[in-house]
Amino acid sequence: MNKKTLVFGASLKPDRYSNIALQKLVNYKHKTVAFGLRKGEVAGVIIDTQLKLYKDLDTVTLYINPKRQKEYYMHIISLQPKRVVFNPGTENPEFYSILKENNIAFEEACTLVLLSTNQY
Repeated sequence: MNKKTLVFGASLKPDRYSNIALQKLVNYKHKTVAFGLRKGEVAGVIIDTQLKLYKDLDTVTLYINPKRQKEYYMHIISLQPKRVVFNPGTENPEFYSILKENNIAFEEACTLVLLSTNQY
């Protein structure tokens, strides 16, 4: 049950939820890639600072606020993930509409909760 996940808005700071999510995804044996503002490594995952065309994504889990998401709409859509998870604080009805138009599922959820309750 390996769901390749892109952590979008990954942070090197250990107290950030995106950082904790990276660690948990790796612990749960999900193939994980990451994009963030600062290059580094968390749980063996390199955080890319340049957008890439990640292949075969199941999930993009967002950790950036709605205002900052706008510039990434088309890139995320071009990745054709099966779903986008909007973690608390990232909810964005405008983006929901765009995802619907492109037949990409989305949910307002917490990646950490989904993982720990076996619903990921």
